[in-house]
Amino acid sequence: MTFQNILYTFANSNIILKIFSVDIYKKLKYFNKIKSPRVKLLGIFLLHILKKRYLGIFIDPVVNCNLRCRMCYFSDDEKRKTLIGKMTDEDLGKIAKALFHRALKVQIGCGAEPTISKSTPLLIKLAKKYNVPYISLTTNGVLLTEETIQEYISEGLNEVTISMHGVKKETYEYFMTNSNYEIFCQSLKYLSDAKKKYPGFKIRINYTMNEDNFLELREFFDVFNDLNFDILQLRPIQKMGETAYNNFSHNKLEEMYDSCIEIIKKECSKRNITCIAPEKINIVENSNNINSSVVESTFCYISHRTCWRSDFDYNTDSYESYSKRKNLSLLLFKNIFLRKKNRKLNEHFNYDIS
Repeated sequence: MTFQNILYTFANSNIILKIFSVDIYKKLKYFNKIKSPRVKLLGIFLLHILKKRYLGIFIDPVVNCNLRCRMCYFSDDEKRKTLIGKMTDEDLGKIAKALFHRALKVQIGCGAEPTISKSTPLLIKLAKKYNVPYISLTTNGVLLTEETIQEYISEGLNEVTISMHGVKKETYEYFMTNSNYEIFCQSLKYLSDAKKKYPGFKIRINYTMNEDNFLELREFFDVFNDLNFDILQLRPIQKMGETAYNNFSHNKLEEMYDSCIEIIKKECSKRNITCIAPEKINIVENSNNINSSVVESTFCYISHRTCWRSDFDYNTDSYESYSKRKNLSLLLFKNIFLRKKNRKLNEHFNYDIS
């Protein structure tokens, strides 16, 4: 496909217009419909030169967690000794000034638990100050209260994503070590009640599937029938360092895909719930085909140890000054023409959004 043809296809496609819709999940859905990595990379390049928002910022204000989930590196005693540190409010202000104006989304909480940080409300406020279209918080939910939820929403939070690894009490408490099923369910109720008051506020549940917990999904809507939520993501287990649980096989997920995952997807559709689930071919082949250039161009991770790129200094750099110094426009442009054999595959699964 020639560059001229790509430009023609891209410029005349309704997909690019729909990508600019307000709903972040609609953006992702239509972006996923673009199968050609070249066209995706062209879109990112155009967003960059047109000074539009395209970064997904994932930030851990504190690197710590109150749980020791068996599928997480926080279950590794030795690794956990290195997972310490937090960001100052001053640093958060500088980072927000440097990058948030190019962010399409700011997600607070990525590899740690953000509700243990006193700076989380400030981060939400900063993202709102710089008009970030979508502000999300990812949490295990155990420390959420009616008051903290109200505070987060009043500061501008659009979504809370709750991590869970079991539908039943025994399974949940086994995988989410140090947690309490009753407290977790109460947190879900607090969130559901808040949604009644703020209908635009979204609740997302991330369920990490393994061979010992995924069949419980068939009972999900029996157990949580009264829960008012918007998005359910089903995530196959992936190795995250040395963890207490070490069965990373997807064989049973493949075998039971139609009788479990497909059923959940249909139930979500009936209830007008967005379902984000892996494509079956991904599980069958235990592989993916996400081009790393797409991810690297849009993904921005921030913690007390790192900010976006290794040579980016938020004390002296802005997005624009760094872009000019590194000739980011040229780098993004070159990515479009990278030969298929030279493309790296990212470790993440492809997901179908329905």
